[in-house]
Amino acid sequence: MAVTRADVSQRLAEIGRRFDQRGWMLGTSGNLSGVIEREPLRLAITPSGTPKGELSADQILEIDVSGTVIHGIGAPSAEARLHVEVIRARGAGAVLHTHSIWSTLLSDRHAAQGGLAIEGYEMLKGLEGVTTHEHREWIPILENDQDMPRLAARLQQVFIQHPTCHAFLLRRHGMYTWGDSLAQAVRHVEIVEFLLEATARADQLASGDAGERTRPGQA
Repeated sequence: MAVTRADVSQRLAEIGRRFDQRGWMLGTSGNLSGVIEREPLRLAITPSGTPKGELSADQILEIDVSGTVIHGIGAPSAEARLHVEVIRARGAGAVLHTHSIWSTLLSDRHAAQGGLAIEGYEMLKGLEGVTTHEHREWIPILENDQDMPRLAARLQQVFIQHPTCHAFLLRRHGMYTWGDSLAQAVRHVEIVEFLLEATARADQLASGDAGERTRPGQA
């Protein structure tokens, strides 16, 4: 069945409100897109500077491959270029970008390693194509950059180097993931955000245990 702009717009507005409630898109942060047509490429995408918890379907924009608005009032985020890059590289039907506290902190903590490895969690099986908790998911981390063409070029290289990754982080910024459909992309957000929070909280617990063991005056 053909996807219509109205259908995708309604779904994006619902997702924005849902993610805002989860604390993943506070303020005006984040952006969401879904493919309407592929030839030529047309995207429904959230407008820049708009609280995602208050989105309505009629606020969603339609843009072309260059980011030019075809339908709607307002402007898309400059990061629309990254959405297009993900769609080109992964054949995605939707791209979702969140700004959770955990993705922000971990993207900074692991930036020197160029990424973050997560393995051993049952929730990994929620990622498309993953069938075992023994899977090792590598989440690349890119330095944040206001020069979108330069950042998009770096993202191209990341996809060449890590062709099976399901997400990437921008340092001190947030997380991007995608899916063949909006439903799959939403699932990936939920899975990756869970994994990031679990990783960060496990690190906190480990640090706390170490502090207890080394507290002065204890035997």
